[in-house]
Amino acid sequence: MPIDLSQSLVIGVSSRALFDLEEENAIFVRDGIEGYRRFQEENEHRLLNKGTAFPLVQRLLALNQLSAAPIVEVVVMSRNSPLTGVRIMHALRNWDLPITRMAFSGGEPLAPYLDAFGIDLFLSRDPGDVQMAIDSGHCAAAHICDPPGDYDPGDQRVKIAFDADAVLFSGESEWRYKTEGLDAFHRFEADNEHIPLNAGPFANLLIKLSRIQEKLPTRIELSPLRIAIVTARSAPSHMRVIHTLRRWGVYVDEAYFLGGMPKAEVLRAFGAQIFFDDQEVHTGPASRMVPTGKVPYPTGSPLAGLQASEIPSVDPHGTTSAPASGHPAVSGERKTKIKPGTSPENGGLRDDTQ
Repeated sequence: MPIDLSQSLVIGVSSRALFDLEEENAIFVRDGIEGYRRFQEENEHRLLNKGTAFPLVQRLLALNQLSAAPIVEVVVMSRNSPLTGVRIMHALRNWDLPITRMAFSGGEPLAPYLDAFGIDLFLSRDPGDVQMAIDSGHCAAAHICDPPGDYDPGDQRVKIAFDADAVLFSGESEWRYKTEGLDAFHRFEADNEHIPLNAGPFANLLIKLSRIQEKLPTRIELSPLRIAIVTARSAPSHMRVIHTLRRWGVYVDEAYFLGGMPKAEVLRAFGAQIFFDDQEVHTGPASRMVPTGKVPYPTGSPLAGLQASEIPSVDPHGTTSAPASGHPAVSGERKTKIKPGTSPENGGLRDDTQ
């Protein structure tokens, strides 16, 4: 009988995101596939060090020990061939990671296999694979940054942090801020605070994480899986986020509305095992504190082509100079919405382009 993983959180992680394979990648770039294959075979039993995604994967898998049935499944996805992937298989055993499913594509892109494996979140060091995953709309996906230098994962709980706009929610509000300015953004968000934000590329993942929390044998407030939102939003735009989460039936443990303050120190205080954001201005500093993944915009999204010169400048007092008007509305961006009359419990999310 086919195995049903629809009620489990399924993570697809590339071998380079899970383990430190930067030396091997440099050999591949320098010496090609033959040099890479020779190096891997000669070092088959040399243990691979932990990569950026290792702490997250290790702690997510540990949640299965707290549940009557497995609630987390991890699939290692690699462009290695089965022969050059032997070293990765050894590393899984040596690090005692209970991962049984693997995909070795022999150089082919991994994105086409995400739907086949039922992946909810894809983590990779290859920006091309991540972009293809985001464009497909099949799952959440992020390009994993270099690991932080002195990162201490802290306690054994799973801690995941998300940016809000263009990650959990669609990029429409972010577009309004960048093209019309901060004052116009705040006015619009306050006027529409009871109208839920459209869902972004990580909405389905957030909802599934919330359902996983409910399956764990503790009160949700004491869950070993903690979710935080760390956003540049501030009052009065914060209330629309709260009302949207309520409409989705999602419980978020912590929320930090920073009003433009740096995110990195807050993320370190939270102890995130992963943080997802769409902007380099945030992922760069954050990646030096905690494991971080950059969420790309869908190909064709206006946000992807927005130049730095078009972004409004904000002075220390919070006033904003907006760029010239006449920007088009956000279009061409893959959005996920909640169907009218449905709830997250009965699968009310849909891809608006399907």
